[in-house]
Amino acid sequence: MRCVIARFPFDLTKSGVLESMKGVKPEQASGECVIIGRRAYPVKQVGEVVTRQDRRDFSAGEVLRAMTRLGFTCRGLPAAAPTRVLTPFQQASEMLGAPAAL
Repeated sequence: MRCVIARFPFDLTKSGVLESMKGVKPEQASGECVIIGRRAYPVKQVGEVVTRQDRRDFSAGEVLRAMTRLGFTCRGLPAAAPTRVLTPFQQASEMLGAPAAL
């Protein structure tokens, strides 16, 4: 499949990506990941190995799109927990230690 990453066209196949990532130790993942085999690799690491370019040359979104189209499972950042919005009255009540009225 033809993919454009960092303005360069690449002919990528699922088996080619698997072969490229064979023997590569995954780095510590703190954001988006691509599941290749039984391992979770950071998106930027996969892009660097597959394209042989510096990871500053492409975005994580470009690699995610390409890996998703090839059929790999991609995990994004965990969703942020919803925050509770307080009215000024509720904020003042909490600061004073009184239970907030509903």
